[in-house]
Amino acid sequence: MRRLLSIELFKLKFSKSAKVLSIIYFLLFFTTAIFSMIKFKFGDFEFQLAEQGIFNFPYIWHFNTYMVALIKIFLAVVIVSMVSSEYTNRTLKQNFIDGLSKKEFVLSKFYTILVFALVSTLLVFIVSLVLGLIYSDYNEAGIIFSDLHFLLAYFIKLTAFFSLCMFLGILIRKSAFALGFLFLLLIIEAIAMISLRNEIPWLSNFFPLESMANLIKEPFTRFNVVKSASTAMGTDFSRDVKTYWYEYLIPVGWTFVFIFGSLKVLKNRDL
Repeated sequence: MRRLLSIELFKLKFSKSAKVLSIIYFLLFFTTAIFSMIKFKFGDFEFQLAEQGIFNFPYIWHFNTYMVALIKIFLAVVIVSMVSSEYTNRTLKQNFIDGLSKKEFVLSKFYTILVFALVSTLLVFIVSLVLGLIYSDYNEAGIIFSDLHFLLAYFIKLTAFFSLCMFLGILIRKSAFALGFLFLLLIIEAIAMISLRNEIPWLSNFFPLESMANLIKEPFTRFNVVKSASTAMGTDFSRDVKTYWYEYLIPVGWTFVFIFGSLKVLKNRDL
């Protein structure tokens, strides 16, 4: 594993696009946190998002994992480019000539995906913990470390999504077309979900992108302002945000499908 991972990290070290996109991703990551701490003044009215309860434990684990997951497309571009460049630079065939098997090639990409997902998850944990300790109204250990399952869901979500990007990169070869197909898949799933809404709505939970989205459901109905507005209007905006055991299994299953699919494509393709 260490050998395969070192090969991929060495390649990324000399990739300018990977460096730029990774920097943009992590800058946006920290900008989100900084933006929440800024106080906005409108005449005599002051507003700070951090004071509205979004950084209260344990709500912060839900809110931050959901928000940061929205910008995962930047790392997705890195994954797709990492795979597609093997075809563009004609290094794929050379890897096999040098003794790397097709299985090892796919695993090297997957190990890199795990590193990206793990580093991002650790950053979410550290930043959320710091922000929570500063702004949360609750500091009991039992409250602070409850709902950490959102971090597990975040890690699985990123791993599954990046595995899909790897598969598309190997299947389509061109990064622009692979990313285009990713957006097309999003549109296809949306149309299919609308079509199945009245017949068999549960089937959409097995769609790849929808199954990833189900890991971390929207956190806004748990927001104090929304709850207050709901009470004032006499309307219930609350929804079930719990992640059930089978909702973890579906994207994990898709991850294995994408890994074995990538290997199958390589084995059947004339390089």
